[in-house]
Amino acid sequence: MEEKCEAIDLNKCHQVVSDLINKAGEIIDSRNAHRKEFLTKQGDIDLVTETDKEVESLLIKGLQNEFPNHRFIGEEESSAEGAPHKLTDSPTWIIDPVDGTMNFVHAFPHSCISVGLVVKKVTELAYVFNPMLKQLFHARRGQGAFYNNQSITVSGQKQLSNALITSEFGTSRDPEKMQVVKENFSKLVERAHGIRMLGSAALNMSMVALGAADAYYEFGIHAWDVCAADLLVREAGGVVIDPAGGAFDMMSRRALAAATPELAQELSATLTQFYPQPRDD
Repeated sequence: MEEKCEAIDLNKCHQVVSDLINKAGEIIDSRNAHRKEFLTKQGDIDLVTETDKEVESLLIKGLQNEFPNHRFIGEEESSAEGAPHKLTDSPTWIIDPVDGTMNFVHAFPHSCISVGLVVKKVTELAYVFNPMLKQLFHARRGQGAFYNNQSITVSGQKQLSNALITSEFGTSRDPEKMQVVKENFSKLVERAHGIRMLGSAALNMSMVALGAADAYYEFGIHAWDVCAADLLVREAGGVVIDPAGGAFDMMSRRALAAATPELAQELSATLTQFYPQPRDD
């Protein structure tokens, strides 16, 4: 049975998940000092560690205890089963326990926990937490975005020539995708103010919400990479669209976030497009 939206106590959800994220952050932070053992999932650079699994289990079990009717889409759970769960109208927690596992494996301190609560396919709560650098981003729909409890807004940048862009190579080394990735980087090196890669989609998008970066795009990400950060950007006054210029679809594995609609459309018009398969739903 699906839980009705009006029956959900978002204040309670916020308190419960905040406590769990703090506990999960302590685990990640305590293990970041040294290089870790890892397994590969889809390829040599699509990694998973025991910490990924432990953190996801902690979050899901803790939330299940309080909200037994809620559903979950988690990176490691979905990977183990071969495909993500279909997103329904039921309250659903979308979780990436360690976004930036490659960084975590190398003890590079740019990894984060990403958690979003989606109700009737609308994201209501969002959390992105880098415990190594004590960076906590959170948002609630209609109430703004926050960084370490301080209100944040996007930069307002409208021109690509003045914009700092974030993106990633991604975990797939499919030749067709890599050709598109390299082509887009080549274009942006000439047209944008600069390009940065933090190694985490959620952190890259959070930098747009913070106003530290002006835009982000990527092909091949998953719902758990962008669910929370999408709400952060929008609540900070930015826009999130499909990279081809249409409406954003969280399950499409494509995203473009920007400080302004003008910058979003200019970046979209510049990019060579790629459509990852399969979709997350």
